[in-house]
Amino acid sequence: MYTVIFGRPGCPYCVRAKDIAEQLKADREDFDYRYVDIHAEGLTKADLEKTVGKPVHTVPQIFIDEQHVGGCTEFEAYARENLGLYAA
Repeated sequence: MYTVIFGRPGCPYCVRAKDIAEQLKADREDFDYRYVDIHAEGLTKADLEKTVGKPVHTVPQIFIDEQHVGGCTEFEAYARENLGLYAA
């Protein structure tokens, strides 16, 4: 299972999403992720909208196996329900 997190520097929700992904990577052999700093990559929220298929107002925007999950809150809920995430 491969996760991509689109985030930006200084965003506490982006940091939280990365922390969750790090925990999952440590706990599961089938999990890996990539963090994409949208500022460093020159991406805008408009660019993300094309990938997500709807307006993007916040980051992070997270995809698991190319399926859009949502932001940090949705990612954490998904990880708890489907991936065995424990309280971090």
